[in-house]
Amino acid sequence: MRALGRVAWAWLLLLQLAGASHVVYDYENLEVEAAADTVPPSIVDPLLRTGYHFQPRKNWINAPLYYKGWYHLFYQYNPKGAVWGNIVWGHSVSRDLINWVALKPAIEPSIASDKYGCWSGSATTLLDGTPAIMYTGVNRPDVNNQVQNIAYPRNKSDPLLREWVKPTHNPIIVPRGGVNATQFRDPTTAWRHADDGHWRLLIGSVDGAARGVAYVYRSRDFKRWTRARRPLHSADTGMWECPDFYPVSRAGRRVGVETSEAEVKHVLKNSLDLRRYDYYTVGTYDRKAERYVPDDPVGDEHLLRYDYGNFYASKTFYDPAKRRRILWGWANESDTAAGDVAKGWAGIQAIPRTVWLDPSGKQLLQWPVEEVEALRGKSVTLKDRVIRPGQHVEVTGIQAAQADVEVSFEVSPSALAGAEPLDPALAYDAERLCGVKRADVKGGAGPFGLWVLASANLKERTAVFFRVFKAAGSNKPVVLMCTDPTKSSLNPNLYRPTFAGFVDTDISDGKISLRSLIDRSVVESFGAGGKTCILSRVYPSLAIGKNARLYVFNNGKADVRVSRLTAWEMKKPLMNGA
Repeated sequence: MRALGRVAWAWLLLLQLAGASHVVYDYENLEVEAAADTVPPSIVDPLLRTGYHFQPRKNWINAPLYYKGWYHLFYQYNPKGAVWGNIVWGHSVSRDLINWVALKPAIEPSIASDKYGCWSGSATTLLDGTPAIMYTGVNRPDVNNQVQNIAYPRNKSDPLLREWVKPTHNPIIVPRGGVNATQFRDPTTAWRHADDGHWRLLIGSVDGAARGVAYVYRSRDFKRWTRARRPLHSADTGMWECPDFYPVSRAGRRVGVETSEAEVKHVLKNSLDLRRYDYYTVGTYDRKAERYVPDDPVGDEHLLRYDYGNFYASKTFYDPAKRRRILWGWANESDTAAGDVAKGWAGIQAIPRTVWLDPSGKQLLQWPVEEVEALRGKSVTLKDRVIRPGQHVEVTGIQAAQADVEVSFEVSPSALAGAEPLDPALAYDAERLCGVKRADVKGGAGPFGLWVLASANLKERTAVFFRVFKAAGSNKPVVLMCTDPTKSSLNPNLYRPTFAGFVDTDISDGKISLRSLIDRSVVESFGAGGKTCILSRVYPSLAIGKNARLYVFNNGKADVRVSRLTAWEMKKPLMNGA
């Protein structure tokens, strides 16, 4: 992956139109620019730095692994600045996915095939238990020529895997046969077929027709790799970055399965370079034909996303200790490059999530790993509270800048009957619909939800809410989940988009749940038990620290009942990545 901050969007668009690969910031010039610009004091307030989301002590971040009782998080890291460039593989370890200890970088440019960059990759555990890291290296700066390299731990008996070595046969995969050498990156975790003894992995790319492709490479010895005749899958989406391919149990339980297991459904996820979102499909893997077929070809790469907010370059791994699959994702900043330089850090990891197949088989469910609940402290609870139309109720008794909130709502049958009709022109564009029907736009059944990171005078507030519509023709309820940060800050020059996704849930009984993890400058929300997830970055100028408030609100025309709301203060981990 070659990630970019949101503030580089204008540069990115121009460079993409010109056919360029990526932006490398001049850190020294940015420091001068930052000094010349006026950065609002609240942007550099240390109370906006997340409390329990993983991030290094400073500078910029972007393949997980479990080994000998330790979770390992490898991440793209700029040791020289809070912007993209000078990328090495940072390395932190944890016993519980919450408390992290930073080690020295695992991989840095040191050989000809990664001299100009060590980009993203994945970890694979070989048959003898040896972990191997496959990663993309850049060996020519003029054209960003991309090749694939491998590294092994110097000492397999070290559970912390503190030193890595690169064998002399690198690079092990180079672009040949018409493969675009400047768009050829991010090898996946490898899987092995016992019947033929071959390992397989995917590499993301784009073909001459601008179709995103996942190339399959095979090897018996993990040294010599051959490309399969056809890609595993492709779609008309542009470049695929950071592909991920893994099995999920058909049983619809929170049970992970190993990459090589059979009798499962498969998930293919790709990070779309043009759109900067992570899309996935659920489908069938034909092992003999080496092809993947989505269950829903009509919606191929367009309907399902892990997260409908600020969430990119994600990667899963199988956790053998608890037999679960865990998802990590990266969230960039939404302020300016000058702000990032002034505060000295940029980018966070989302809370790790357990992922499993919904019983319907149509989508994945996601939920914060159970370990995060160990950070819960003081709590408050509301029960059977009716929120009248136009009313908001403050949840008091905790410090709301760093909190975990779970709430169950109920709307009456008459309220559902009074839901607004869904405009057919917006029926497939949740984000645009949310932009039109924001939190302050009165509706029928909703909007109702939470105002988080709100100031006492409500001049600042971020809304996380549901809104129910009636589908054209059938009057079937359609649920929209939205995060609206348009009033999140009085600071200027912030990127404050509304994020939204439809929730595939049966709300005929009027019940729906929401969980929001609030952490100073990030709001990470899970609707209907993890069917729809939205992460948003916000930078309040008033609602900081002890001045942050939490409210339940209802801006619809009918009563909404809060059957139960529990909010916990969240403690800081003892160690958090640095």
